[in-house]
Amino acid sequence: MAATVVRYLRSAGSPTSAAPEPDPLSDAVLPRPDLRAVRDDERTPVGAAEFRAVLGNFASGVTVITAPAGDGTGGPAGFACQSFASLSLDPPLVTFMVARTSTTWPRIARAGVFCVNILGAEQGALCRSFAISGADKFAGVTHRPSPATGSPLLDSVPAWIDCRIHAVHTGGDHLIVVGRVEALGAPGEGDPLLFHQGRFGRFTP
Repeated sequence: MAATVVRYLRSAGSPTSAAPEPDPLSDAVLPRPDLRAVRDDERTPVGAAEFRAVLGNFASGVTVITAPAGDGTGGPAGFACQSFASLSLDPPLVTFMVARTSTTWPRIARAGVFCVNILGAEQGALCRSFAISGADKFAGVTHRPSPATGSPLLDSVPAWIDCRIHAVHTGGDHLIVVGRVEALGAPGEGDPLLFHQGRFGRFTP
């Protein structure tokens, strides 16, 4: 896991103070993949606005991904994440996607661990606070260390999944992060927070 994250940080040009595990590729700088799906002289098959409009019809849950503070980071890291899913039962794996331009992701990568906080229907404001770039996202937010990794576990969330980074893959302008589940729980009850066509909503049976 550590070698995977170190290779990512080196390929992204981000410094890291973590000592990598022995790896024959640990001294290699991996090239950034080309983010374009078409050549400059080709027409893009799908426009960005159309892509967002159509894919916005897929309703999803909403999470906040958090990681503990590292040396010199000034505090814990976190961001609102819609693109989260379970991946494997054996071994227990989950995945989330994050933009390659994210300023929060390098801090999570350096930590090597994260906690997925699944939000409830009444936590739309909490989600918005973690979606703002450059702000103190944890201001006024009560939390405690998760049991396995020490990542911030936000109070009153209906469920959480505590993970170590298992792998990181490139996916166009995003990264696909795979986490191995170390602990999890569902202490709360109630409806989930849903996101559909740019708006929050709730499940109605």
